[in-house]
Amino acid sequence: MAHNPPLYQQSSAMEPLLPVASREKLQALSCDIWRLAGSLSASIPSLINRQRIALLVREMNSYYSNLIEGHKTLPRDIERALRADYSAAPEKRANQHLNRAHIEVEALMTGRLQSEPDLTIHSEEFLCWLHREFYSRLPDELHYSENRAGKRYRILPGQLRDFEVQVGQHLPPHFAALPKFLHRFARFYGQESVLPADRLVAAAAAHHRLAWIHPFGDGNGRVARLHSHAALIRCQADGLGLWTISRGLARQRQQYYEQLSLADQKRWNDYDGRGNLSDKALGDFCVFFLQIVRDQIEFMTGLLQLERLWTRMERHLHLEALHLDRRTIERLARLLKAALIEGEIERGRVREIIGQGDTTARTLIRTALQEGLMDSASPKGPLSLVFDAKTLENYFPQLYQDLPTG
Repeated sequence: MAHNPPLYQQSSAMEPLLPVASREKLQALSCDIWRLAGSLSASIPSLINRQRIALLVREMNSYYSNLIEGHKTLPRDIERALRADYSAAPEKRANQHLNRAHIEVEALMTGRLQSEPDLTIHSEEFLCWLHREFYSRLPDELHYSENRAGKRYRILPGQLRDFEVQVGQHLPPHFAALPKFLHRFARFYGQESVLPADRLVAAAAAHHRLAWIHPFGDGNGRVARLHSHAALIRCQADGLGLWTISRGLARQRQQYYEQLSLADQKRWNDYDGRGNLSDKALGDFCVFFLQIVRDQIEFMTGLLQLERLWTRMERHLHLEALHLDRRTIERLARLLKAALIEGEIERGRVREIIGQGDTTARTLIRTALQEGLMDSASPKGPLSLVFDAKTLENYFPQLYQDLPTG
């Protein structure tokens, strides 16, 4: 392959890093997102329910991130992967490993952001850490990829690529120049460099510019989406983990790739900014990205509206517990509604909630546990709701979509 043009050996080649175009629209979107994210965070009052739904969303995030790459894994198979229960079918097993790795790295990343407030998420070190943690969790056979010529090569976890690549029509920077580009990326997008009002726009722009740099031999899309997740957490727009950008990107997969490609383009004319790349195209990409952010927060806010969620939970109970008598179903409904609002329910409170004696309360607790509607950390511990693949379709319809992978 021919060497990249000299222009792509200087970090100025990826200017502009923040668009001038579409500023009013981007500012309006940013305001909407912060307002909606705050409402979403407050939609589930119980901490334990919020945490458990966030875990479900994390699994969903891995599903959609995989789907963007052309791999599909059913929710129940993702749950099995988390229990190290892998399919015997090679392709299905490989997808399970990819899902589990994504979930585990996202959990690690979120933990680091909470415990390391000064962590520089735009640094080469952090990006390489994401890549290394992801690939170190995959079996050896998934450490390989193919170039455009069909030649197989090994992916080295956490290491920058040491060869030239072409992504569609885009020629990313020469591999020897990657440290310079990543240094410029970190310096510009660091928290001190971007005004607070521009941080969501910067998160969107950084998503494209990281993909444009293409620092790794493979896994760049996954790293870019994990990095964007970290940036949205830092911007306090993540709704406490109750929504995911990957769902929106997967639902508009073709347009996502088209917008990435358009933002790769050079400046069109003298009215298109002053950098090497198109300011207008970067602005359009940021609008596209932030519209998806807003739409996904709105979707999850509607889905988690407490009364609507309870109505779906009650419907699930009536549909899936037909083998139980009417009085038991009614008592279970009261117990589940209390748990949705309050979170953990001490066992001694069950009789008060259902208005029955100890024997009936104990029988109901046993039924709730056996039916997989509630769980408990110990034989006498408090009860809490279960959100899993069995309840998913009825509790959270449309959370997962049967989307094309092509």
